[in-house]
Amino acid sequence: MGSTVPEFKSNPRWRLWLLRIDAFVDSAAWNASQGFSRFWGSLVDYSGLIRMRGWKRGLFELVSEGATLGTAGSIVLLVFAIPAFKATEGDWRARGDYAVTFEDKTGAIIGRRGMFLDDSVPLSAMPPYLIEATLATEDRRFYDHFGIDPLGTFRAVVSNARAGGVVQGGSTITQQLAKNLFLSNERTIQRKINEAYLALWLEAQLSKDEILKLYLDRAYMGGGTHGVAAASEYYFGKSVKSLTLAEAAMLSGLYKAPTKYSPNNNIAAARARANQVLSNLVDAGFMTEAQVTSARRNPATPVPSANGNAPDWFLDWAFEEVKRIAPPGDRTITVRTTLDPMIQKTADAAIADSLRQYGQQYKVKQAATVVQSLDGAVRAMVGGSDYGESLFNRAVYALRQPGSSFKPFVYATAFMNGYAPDDMISDAPISIGNWSPRNYGRSYAGRISLRTAIAKSINTVPVRLAESFGRGKIVETAHKLGIRSELKITRALPLGVAEVTALDMVGAYTGFATGGLKSTPYAVEWTKTRAGVITYDRARDEPPPEQVLPEEIAYDMNSVLSTVVNAGTGGKAKFPGQMQAGKTGTTQAYRDAWFVGYTGWYAASVWFGNDDYTSTANMTGGSLPAIAWHAIMEPIHKGLGFKPIPGVPVPADLVASVGKPVATAAAPSETDVSPQSLTPAAVSVIRDVGTSMRARVPEAKAREAALVPAAASEPLPLVTPSAVGRPNTFLNGLSLLGASDAAAPR
Repeated sequence: MGSTVPEFKSNPRWRLWLLRIDAFVDSAAWNASQGFSRFWGSLVDYSGLIRMRGWKRGLFELVSEGATLGTAGSIVLLVFAIPAFKATEGDWRARGDYAVTFEDKTGAIIGRRGMFLDDSVPLSAMPPYLIEATLATEDRRFYDHFGIDPLGTFRAVVSNARAGGVVQGGSTITQQLAKNLFLSNERTIQRKINEAYLALWLEAQLSKDEILKLYLDRAYMGGGTHGVAAASEYYFGKSVKSLTLAEAAMLSGLYKAPTKYSPNNNIAAARARANQVLSNLVDAGFMTEAQVTSARRNPATPVPSANGNAPDWFLDWAFEEVKRIAPPGDRTITVRTTLDPMIQKTADAAIADSLRQYGQQYKVKQAATVVQSLDGAVRAMVGGSDYGESLFNRAVYALRQPGSSFKPFVYATAFMNGYAPDDMISDAPISIGNWSPRNYGRSYAGRISLRTAIAKSINTVPVRLAESFGRGKIVETAHKLGIRSELKITRALPLGVAEVTALDMVGAYTGFATGGLKSTPYAVEWTKTRAGVITYDRARDEPPPEQVLPEEIAYDMNSVLSTVVNAGTGGKAKFPGQMQAGKTGTTQAYRDAWFVGYTGWYAASVWFGNDDYTSTANMTGGSLPAIAWHAIMEPIHKGLGFKPIPGVPVPADLVASVGKPVATAAAPSETDVSPQSLTPAAVSVIRDVGTSMRARVPEAKAREAALVPAAASEPLPLVTPSAVGRPNTFLNGLSLLGASDAAAPR
């Protein structure tokens, strides 16, 4: 019988190595576990021999718990530090924002945004009292702390508690620099945590003088300028090296609120703040009272600026639009905007006057408005009561409930689902589950038309309509027209409990005035580099507007919304010389009040309310918002010719009021007729009339006109002027053309 070879000897050599490695790992793991068990057992046995009593035991337990919590806290802090340190990646010193010079629609400069800075002046060349004023006002212990000043923070908390408000900040110069270089202005805990980490990182990377120099170069100083060197040229027309003590004090007062204390916006506030800076110099021991007396008696005076009272809320929004649409490349650009300075001034005055006259009566502190042409060009924007007090743009970013001003989206959806403006529907109590909406005044009218329901802002009718075709279709309609915020589908959605912005509302309503074309609000016409290259041109780069509503549906909406102004809740918005359409809105507990409407030229949304959502004193959309809308829209239509709203008959009194003796106007050419607002039959009739008019009055100048199709299909009758110098008017019960229509929209 032959010998037997062991199985493992017949295996390849590599299998033997694998077995040896496996055995080694197993043995090492077993030995390690046994060693740890013996160590732990010895530690427990030894600890059992220790006996502590009294203060020693308390101290030991305190240290033990502190070590445990400290270890856990360090891990948590490390997790929070990771996002902060990611901001330091790359060449963070070379990072820069756009430097944008904004022009209004006529080409006049209206302001600047971005990083306009001058970092060419060394710290040693700056006046010592400018540096001392900065330290005395912003961070007196700058050279003593490590980036975060616990003592200074505690002092600020105590001072603010005594004053009952924020009178002193706790951030160090290093923390402020970290925010300027790496973070945004959002007020969140996460940002403050990141700010603290980045301050420590800056202190580890740079010397104190380097940090101070960067701060003086990068701090925002108002007027689109960053840094004291650029601000010195902007406000005083001189080099920072030549600043007087009074001028240095005024500049040092800008760090806290550059817009509020800008000498171009409020010279009295700027001088009061500069006087406080001079007091800070004395309190900090940098100067004596005798040394600052001359500067107190002779305060600084800025050079005249063409950019005073700049449309700051509009510029902030336009700057964000520029960053969104501008192509990569040159970041120092000039932007032609849509802003009309006359309309902006009118809107500013109307909002300010409304809050001044009626704010206390209605217990309302804030307002917002957006005015735009029907093509979407925003002509004016007001984002609050005072930009110096709050930079938050309530016209663009504040999400507020629209109340009944949301109902047009319900009715537009109803018209697209087979309803008509004069259809009758029941205004009676309705319940959906345990929810029963009630009308204002808690009364019911029985059978009424949809036209009357929207004019009187009845609540039960839109709820009943939504039940018939579904609330999801309402959301779809609103989003198609331009509402961009989330609209939650709830039972109360038809009554406007979702949240919208004033900017979106004016754009959505404009879709009715344009015959169903989407009208997205925009601020930028074109952008141009320093070399004169047009990098963005809206007319060239944007697609034509989309038809989002059928034309006939938009005409029906214009018809019913004009009834709101003429015979409904929006009566205070009405003014002579033009036709108006719109809708009021009032939310639960009178927290928000709206009026959104349009003419043949412009659309505007107006909102009033309080930032803390407290109730107003029974303010409705038909009161102060409609009054303010009237105060904005009537002046900006002065000098404009009459322009009808498509689909709305021209009232006889309006025909008489605008039919004043004017020069004879030529008939419109084929290119003057807007095909999207007329039916093919109406366009054919108007072309025939135009040919006839050109033959009759060859010497007349071509003028722009806006015509509306007749409700019936019969030809448009021609009214021939009896003599030159009398009005040349087309009437078909729906439209009117006067020679004054030649005026262009502003």
